[in-house]
Order: sequence, then C-alpha cells, then structure tokens
Amino acid sequence: MPDIPEDKKFSKTIETKQARKLAARNADHPVWFGLGMFGLVGWSVAIPTLIGTFVGLWLDKTWPGRPSWTLTLLLTGVAIGCWNAWYWIKRESRKKD
Repeated sequence: MPDIPEDKKFSKTIETKQARKLAARNADHPVWFGLGMFGLVGWSVAIPTLIGTFVGLWLDKTWPGRPSWTLTLLLTGVAIGCWNAWYWIKRESRKKD
C-alpha cells in the first residue's frame, strides 16, 4: 500500500467527520429517540449502582465489619454502570459509521 501524505490523511479524516455530522443532522430520528438513548444511558448506570447499594446494605447487616460493603459496592456499581453506558454509546456510534 503506497504511503499517503499526512495532509491527505487529515483531509480524509475531516471529510469523514463532516459527512457523519451532516448525516446526523438529516436523520429522521424523532425527539423520542434521543430521549430514549438518554434514558438507556441513565438506567444503565442507575441499575448496577442500586444493586450494589442494596447488596452492600445486606452484607453490612449480615457481616458487620471494618470495610463498608455498602460504600464499596456502591462505587463498584457506579464503575460497572459507567462502563456499561460507554459500551452502549460506542455500539450505537459504530452502527452509524
């Protein structure tokens, strides 16, 4: 494969991004589609966080000890939820490319 000059690569990158933005503007997605995606991202973070919190509360009641299971599992749930939201957004952006 021949070497492509840097300015051509940059130009191609800009063209690709511009085409994607124009396609997004002209898309026939209703407002509900955007709200649905917003809700999907919100729930994908909220559900693991709540599950981690409730399991942590149960563990703290059952086996009280020095480390707070509630706090530990709450933070774990937030981390899992953020990873999950990132996964869904990345997946949706791949569909558009």
